[in-house]
Amino acid sequence: MQQVLFSIAEGFVAGVDEAGRGPLAGPVVAGAVILDPAQPIEDLADSKVLSEKRREALAAEIMSKALAWSVSWADAREIDSLNILQATYLAMRRAIIGLRIRPVLVEVDGNRLPNLVFSGQRIEGNAVVGGDAQIPAISAASIIAKVHRDDFMRRMDSIYPGYGFARHKGYGTEQHRDSISRLGPCQQHRRSFRPISLI
Repeated sequence: MQQVLFSIAEGFVAGVDEAGRGPLAGPVVAGAVILDPAQPIEDLADSKVLSEKRREALAAEIMSKALAWSVSWADAREIDSLNILQATYLAMRRAIIGLRIRPVLVEVDGNRLPNLVFSGQRIEGNAVVGGDAQIPAISAASIIAKVHRDDFMRRMDSIYPGYGFARHKGYGTEQHRDSISRLGPCQQHRRSFRPISLI
């Protein structure tokens, strides 16, 4: 399916997606991308089906060629305070605000939209189930969100040694759960998520 880069009103269309809704630790990260029709990027796909090496290469290309891109997040404390869905929407809003070009249409992976009213003006939005595999701008957003989140979790591995963040990126692997039982949660852990909430 070919991405529509411009709306009927000749405004820009941004793709938006997130990474990190499911892990036990770390932020939920959102990306927003407005692609440049003059600089197409080959092989954009859902970040989850790409190898780490390919994701990182594509992320560099996206950030080099896109008309605008932005990455933002909601941290573990915000996730615990708001719940993961609302924290995801907050990260998406922050990513949209971070674009240097204001889009007239936002296409978001999933079946629901964040609040798209900014400074009293609403941006139109489409929620697209499976959009990260269908719409290049959403694929691009998923890739930069995933790469930035993975990089953040690798940095957290040196700050909070013993949890293995560089390996599992905060997901609930057996090794990660064992380390939580042994060491207790750190500041990056989502205390509202089980099994951490039961400790």
